Amino acid sequence: MEVDGTGTPCEQDGNPSDSQVQGYSEPNLPEDIWYHMHSLMPMQDAAQFACVARAFVCSWRCRPCLDLSEQTFGNGYRKYGSARDFNRKVDHILKNHSGIGVKAFKFNVPPVYDEDSVHLDRLDSWLQIAVKPGIKELRLILTADKKYNFPCSLLSGETGATLQYLSLAFCHFHPTVKLGCFRSLTKLQLSMVHITASELGWLLSNSLALELLKLRNCNSINCLKIPCLQRLSYLEVICCTGLKEIESKAPNISSVWVAGDPHVQLSLENTCHIKTLNMDCSNFAFYARTNLPSIMPNLEALSVRSYTEMVNTPMVPSKFLHLKSLSIAVGGLTFDFLSLASFLDASPSLQTFILEIFREFKERVSVFEDHSDMRIMPGHHHSKLKHVKIIKFSAAKSLAELTCHILESATSLECLTLDTTHGMPRCSVNRTGKCSFMLKEAVVEAQKGVLVAQAFIKPKVPPTVEFNVLEPCTWCHDVGSYF
Repeated sequence: MEVDGTGTPCEQDGNPSDSQVQGYSEPNLPEDIWYHMHSLMPMQDAAQFACVARAFVCSWRCRPCLDLSEQTFGNGYRKYGSARDFNRKVDHILKNHSGIGVKAFKFNVPPVYDEDSVHLDRLDSWLQIAVKPGIKELRLILTADKKYNFPCSLLSGETGATLQYLSLAFCHFHPTVKLGCFRSLTKLQLSMVHITASELGWLLSNSLALELLKLRNCNSINCLKIPCLQRLSYLEVICCTGLKEIESKAPNISSVWVAGDPHVQLSLENTCHIKTLNMDCSNFAFYARTNLPSIMPNLEALSVRSYTEMVNTPMVPSKFLHLKSLSIAVGGLTFDFLSLASFLDASPSLQTFILEIFREFKERVSVFEDHSDMRIMPGHHHSKLKHVKIIKFSAAKSLAELTCHILESATSLECLTLDTTHGMPRCSVNRTGKCSFMLKEAVVEAQKGVLVAQAFIKPKVPPTVEFNVLEPCTWCHDVGSYF
């Protein structure tokens, strides 16, 4: 039997020749054990074993999980030749499969191929082989808007009824009432998918078992209305530019992530059940400090990102009694970082605090320029705060004041990390072997941050606290030439 570049069985009859198995004696095991062993192997290994062992040929033809992705074809598609080669390999895999017993089908078009490389008419035929009644997971990931219309008829009847996980990317998806009920669907993920608000609304109303909903860059949706889905616990809506309103009647949502247009109207049911909130929009930090404690009193994890000029967070009496993790990304030349102490003061259970500073084109008033005494906030105690990390730490005086305030008030602090870089993976762990690019101005600002950390922060660090200062890599950034 010939083995092609993907390790797929290519002989049409699927039977290994005697010469290939000569000298090899297969253990005498029941057929169902062979099937189970084969199903647990990675797809490429399973294909290769089917080429050399008779016991695995039949199980290959009934393999329950078909993963046609980068992991299957190796590290990078370029070395596997043209799009025609890719099509041939997929044809071999699917034509040697009976189409029976497929439980999971993942198809990812190689990103190196252009729009016309992978024929969409073939994709229809491939889906017809794999998507049949009994399938539980379907993931279709294209690489650009090829205007591919997903054949919704494949999900009609029992096929849609058994489906548990549906993930589509870069295609058109227009479900209709003819499809029936998706009674087993628990996870729905749509990314760069063209679907209207009414079509999505119908789909959700017929997915009563849904637990997770993710929408990313689905720009044709202008209104998201979620019916009373009792099991829905996770909602994610990111960068859907046409969206104006999100209204949810689902009573048990516990995790929410919304990013994009700050003017989107958000209406959620039973917000007291929400424990994790991730919001990316302008000035949300001020709203979070003043309003959220009463709206979402049981929050345990809060992440806030604001890309516009921030309003200082005020001291107000309301508290996040259960908040354990707080992540804030802020910027703006007039923002007073010390005002973030109000968040710490309002969170008596807080254990982890991460602060990210947006780089600005103009420098703030630095510790080296303002020689007045640093402000202090006596009487504050953060007894449970253990881990603090500040990303893009600089020489800004109010940032140094906040850091000193944390050291003085966090009596249980175990680790303080001041990262003067972008917070991205360094060359030692990055697959490219290089650190992330930094502008000259950012490197200079980072070095000033290192000086502040060593001169003003380090002397105040208790001996029981692990203190880390991360600076630009001298291998990837010629720091000396900037001074």
